[in-house]
Amino acid sequence: MQLRGPLRKALLLCLAASLPLGAARPARTAELQVESNTLVRYFERDTRKGDDKKVLPVYEYLRVAAGELEDKGLSVHLYGWGRYDLADSDYFSDRSQGELLYGYLQYTRHEANFAARLGRLYVFEGVANESIDGLTLRGDIGPGFTLSAYGGLPVALETVDGRSGDRIWGGRLNHRWGYWYDVGLSYKRVDNDGDRQEQVLGVDSSVTLPWPILLSGFSARNLETDQWQEHAYDARINLGQFVLRPAFERFVYGAYFDTGANTGGPFRFLKDSNERVTVIGADVTWYPKDGIELQLKGKSYDYRERDDDAWYFAALAALRVQRNAQVGAEVGIMDGDTDDTRYSLWRAWFYCDQRPTFYSGDVVYVRYDADILGEDRSLFASLGAGRRFLGDALEVKLSGDYSADPYFDRDVRGMLAVKYLFSK
Repeated sequence: MQLRGPLRKALLLCLAASLPLGAARPARTAELQVESNTLVRYFERDTRKGDDKKVLPVYEYLRVAAGELEDKGLSVHLYGWGRYDLADSDYFSDRSQGELLYGYLQYTRHEANFAARLGRLYVFEGVANESIDGLTLRGDIGPGFTLSAYGGLPVALETVDGRSGDRIWGGRLNHRWGYWYDVGLSYKRVDNDGDRQEQVLGVDSSVTLPWPILLSGFSARNLETDQWQEHAYDARINLGQFVLRPAFERFVYGAYFDTGANTGGPFRFLKDSNERVTVIGADVTWYPKDGIELQLKGKSYDYRERDDDAWYFAALAALRVQRNAQVGAEVGIMDGDTDDTRYSLWRAWFYCDQRPTFYSGDVVYVRYDADILGEDRSLFASLGAGRRFLGDALEVKLSGDYSADPYFDRDVRGMLAVKYLFSK
C-alpha cells in the first residue's frame, strides 16, 4: 500500500488519535510506546553483465502502540515504513515509497486469554501466515481449549483485478495440557474475485516426553490439489552434556507453491512442478563445559523428479570468551549431483557486547568443485559496530558488507542504523 494523499493523512490521523488513549487513563495502566528505526543504506553493485548501480536509500520504520497494553482494555497499534532514494538512481521504480504494514484496534482481557483485533494485521495461526484487512478473535472456550478465528480481505490480492469478491477466512482450534502437549487443527480459505484460490488444512503439535524429549511437527494439506504440501518434524533429546536434534521435512512443489492468483514472484514457475524434495538430517551438540559448544550436523536432500541427491556435513565450534562475547567457526562440505551443490564452505564469526558498545563480524568463503558462470568461489564479509545511549533507549550501529560471487563481480554495502524507543 502506497502512503500517498488521503492514506498518508489517514495514517497521521490514526497516530494522532492514538495519543489520547495513552493519556486518558492513569499512567499505571495507560501506555504509549514509539519505536523508530532509521536506516541509511549505501550499496555499489557491479554485475558481471556490466550493469553497475550506486544507490543511497533512506528507510524509516515506525511502530506506535498506545492504550491499555498491559491490562484489559483498548489499544491502538500501527507499523509502517517509508523509503526515499537520496541518489535519485533508477534502481527503484519510484524514488519514494511507503507502506502501512499493520494498523489495528485491539481489545484484550488477559485474565480470560481473550483478544480481538480489527484493521490491517498479520495472522499467524497454523497454516495461516497472511496479511489481512479484517477481524481476528482469540480466546479460551473450555478447559485446555483455545479457538482462533479470522476473516477479511487478503492484502496480497489487493492489486489482482481489484478487491471485489476477495475474501479470506479460517482459524485454529488447539488443546493444551500443561507443558505435556499442545495440538492444533487449522484451516484457511482464500477467494479471489469470487473464485476459490486456496484451501489448506493443517495439523501442528508439540509434545514433551520423559527424559526429557521434546517433539514438534507440522503437516499441511492443499485441499485444492488434494495433496500434502508440507511435512516438518523435529525432536530435541537431552543426553546430559549432549543434545541430539533429528529432523524430517518434505515439500511437494505443486501443492506448496500453487496458491492460485496469490502465487507470486520467483516461485510462480514452481507451481506446475511435480518435484518433491525430502530433507532428513540431524545434529548433535556437545557442551563439555560452560561457554564451549561443539556441534556436528548433517542433512540429505532427495529430489524425486530430477533424480538428484545431495548431502551436507558440517562441524561447528563456538566459544564464549566473556559473558556477552562469542567467537565461532564452521567447516562444511556439500556433495551433490549438480555444480551448485558440490562445494566446501568455511565460516568464522564473532560478537562482542560490552555495554554500551557492541561489535560483530562474519566472513564466509565457498569453493565450488566446478565453475559456475566462469567463477569457482564466493566470498562474503561483514563488519559492524554500535553504541547505546540514553539508558539503551537510543542505539546507533554502522555496518558494512562485501561480497563477490558467480553472479556479482563486486557487491559493496554500507548501512547506518539509528533505533530509538520511547515509552511512558
